[in-house]
Amino acid sequence: MSHAFRSGLLLGALALAGCASQQTQQKLPDGVKPVDVAATVRQKMPGSVKDRNAWAQDIAAAFASQKLAPSEENVCSVLAVAAQESTYQSDPQVPGLSRIAWQEINRRAGKLYIPAFVVRGALSIRSPDGKSYTQRLDNVKSEGELSAIFDDFINMAPLGQTLFGNLNPVRTGGPMQVSIAFAEQHASDYPWKIDGTVRQEVFTRRGGLWFGIYHLLNYPASYSSPLYRFADFNAGWYASRNAAFQNAVSKASGVKLALDGDLIRYDSDEPGQTELAVRKLASRLKMSDSEIHRALRKSDDPAFENSKLYNAVFSLAERRAGRKLPREMLPGITLESPKITRNLTTAWFAKRVDARRASCMRR
Repeated sequence: MSHAFRSGLLLGALALAGCASQQTQQKLPDGVKPVDVAATVRQKMPGSVKDRNAWAQDIAAAFASQKLAPSEENVCSVLAVAAQESTYQSDPQVPGLSRIAWQEINRRAGKLYIPAFVVRGALSIRSPDGKSYTQRLDNVKSEGELSAIFDDFINMAPLGQTLFGNLNPVRTGGPMQVSIAFAEQHASDYPWKIDGTVRQEVFTRRGGLWFGIYHLLNYPASYSSPLYRFADFNAGWYASRNAAFQNAVSKASGVKLALDGDLIRYDSDEPGQTELAVRKLASRLKMSDSEIHRALRKSDDPAFENSKLYNAVFSLAERRAGRKLPREMLPGITLESPKITRNLTTAWFAKRVDARRASCMRR
């Protein structure tokens, strides 16, 4: 999964394994109904959460429709992400969001050499709700509101297409801050009729939870701890597994690599640093450059860890290191977003969420 899923251009935010990972793929046990799951969720939610019944029902419905096992660990994993990302708000407010929005608009205008007074003039026209875009931007409080403003601006104002094309710069949203691009990719699995767009559905409690739960739990992973699934939630499916593979490539080749979980470039057909390092091993792997590239392109697939390339690289690396190497590592990614004012990383996010999960399980 690409860096585009890790953090939004404007507002990007911020495994269950072994038997736990297998649990995520099971259907609800015989005799267990969504109403029973909702009761478990309510029990595990903090008493301060507003509309606890509605939250519990939406989470239970997502588990049922995705055929996920409602284990205590799975339930607490979902609640931990929701608490971390939104403190149980469907469309959380973001401090300083108006300033962030204007900075993004001005940044794009500057790249296109559009004077500030031209931008202000274009934004002074009335939007579909009767207010000017300037008024709405000056008072915007949440990502859902900002996304709606950009949708209107792109569709209604000529300058909107110039600045943004058809790409709304709000990339994540909802109670679990799920990637909107991810939701759009998996919209065909969504079990309810959507009134509007997938983007708009992400900013609802039901939609945001459903797609967030899908992203968190609805893929097989052989991790030893939920910690690595939380890292994947932030960095992309299998980022923790792929970071460990990069570590093995580095050990085998002697090439220092950024352990970010990206094994191929997503912005170009040219080989990235990881692929170039693997190519240095080509003769020892008995693989051609094209075979290596084809194998690396499957790095977002669960079967990658059973591939010839994966196993051969680890074999070479472990012989050189003289010890067994880990098959999972927290990706070394610094989180970048106008919302983030501290030096935060994917590892920080994963550990923070895992602490919330552990607290939930003790509750």
